[in-house]
Amino acid sequence: MTETPAAPWPDKPLAVLVIGAGFSGLAMAIRCRQSGIDDLLVVEKAGAVGGTWHENTYPGAACDIPAHLYALSFAPKPDWTRTYAGQKEIAAYLRELVERFGLAPHIALSTAVTGAVWDGARSLWRVETDRGPLEARVLVSGMGALHHPAIPAVAGLHTFLGPLFHTSAWDHGVSLRAKRVGVIGTGASAIQVVPAIAPEVERLVLFQRTPPWVVPRNDRPIGPRLRALFHRLPLARRALRGVQFWLREAQAAFGFTRVSGLTRLAEAMSRRHLRSQVPDPALRAKLAPPYRLGCKRVLISDDYYPALTRPNVTVETGPIRAVTPDGVTMADGRHHPLDVLVLATGFDVTASLARVPVVGRDGLILARAWSERVAAHRGVALAGFPNFFMLLGPNTGLGHNSVVLMIEAQVEYVLACLAEMRERNLAAIEPTPEAQARYLAELEQRLSGSIWQQGGCASWYQDATGRNIALWPGTVVAYRRALRRPDWSEFILTPA
Repeated sequence: MTETPAAPWPDKPLAVLVIGAGFSGLAMAIRCRQSGIDDLLVVEKAGAVGGTWHENTYPGAACDIPAHLYALSFAPKPDWTRTYAGQKEIAAYLRELVERFGLAPHIALSTAVTGAVWDGARSLWRVETDRGPLEARVLVSGMGALHHPAIPAVAGLHTFLGPLFHTSAWDHGVSLRAKRVGVIGTGASAIQVVPAIAPEVERLVLFQRTPPWVVPRNDRPIGPRLRALFHRLPLARRALRGVQFWLREAQAAFGFTRVSGLTRLAEAMSRRHLRSQVPDPALRAKLAPPYRLGCKRVLISDDYYPALTRPNVTVETGPIRAVTPDGVTMADGRHHPLDVLVLATGFDVTASLARVPVVGRDGLILARAWSERVAAHRGVALAGFPNFFMLLGPNTGLGHNSVVLMIEAQVEYVLACLAEMRERNLAAIEPTPEAQARYLAELEQRLSGSIWQQGGCASWYQDATGRNIALWPGTVVAYRRALRRPDWSEFILTPA
């Protein structure tokens, strides 16, 4: 893909406008074209496709789902080079999809959406971008949740005089060799960054608020013979993907959505992993999680714990008093002089759509509709917002399996809605407030007994009130079944 937008700018209303060219947006565009919808445009704020896999280029960046399971079922990649693919390989796969499915004429890069308003008189969306206005009968958000960095509320953070950056905006122009580096955070990016940079820095201080549960990764190269086999025998690749899928579904059914016997087994495995890799009992005590496994995101790594045992690495578990121009001062008065400060503090998952002014029917503003609780009907559609769909919307993330599977289920659900609109000659479709309320009540009931609410922790899955707004409390199979066939009694169908 080039750095300049490839698609011609439309001069009439589009059938479908998709926001975002990551996994979600590309999957939607591919399946639209395969379904006969060519009058579509994907707008992407970055200069290349890939979404989070284009933006997150920090050292060690990789996926924690096996590569063959982290690919679109209708666009397999038989030649993954590792069990768990790295950022560069995933980003290359997404760029390859554009070429494989001829999407370039349908993608406008370097184009940020700045607002969207539903025009009820004309039954279409009027969308503002930094390149100019667009109109579309159907608006699909494929923006995802992992692209607005969460910046920690640490006193004096921006007084630091050295290089300071979030992992999602890694400054590759800053050399870390022989530098004193501080890393704030111990989430998914931290456990990849720390082992990648620890060997080259003079000193690394990891500021840990809450230790994560870590289980073995068992990552391995996929050799040329096995890659050739997957090329020649697609059934072998599908069989591997099936095994990977069902193993993770079993985790959801018995341990990763509620406390069970499997939870205790997984905790025992994680503790053995910690004991085997960290011989120092004092350091082990710092790294032992005080909550149930699964309450926060479970992390997979074979080199995180060994990195923390290096003589040039220090793990700080006390509270930070303030960041100063030359380092970090702890609450007990100790000071860590630093040359570089890295924020491995994750993302604000509620910010993606809330930061874009989206105005639905009768002037309803999305941010106001979500003022009490971020929610959507089946995680895809929203009452009061006709012809508007979300991919990886509220409560459709996963803690156990590949979100690509959820994306595909949602894409097919949206396509079913579009097909119904064509067949019935509808001007608009949206869920009823009653259907959405019923769905949310059922969801809240399932979430109330989940490990995320009962596991003794707070996490980025939750909003300010402690409600889980990010994850689906069940299996992928259950979600697919729920979305297999839209129930039209749950929708307001407006004739053209």
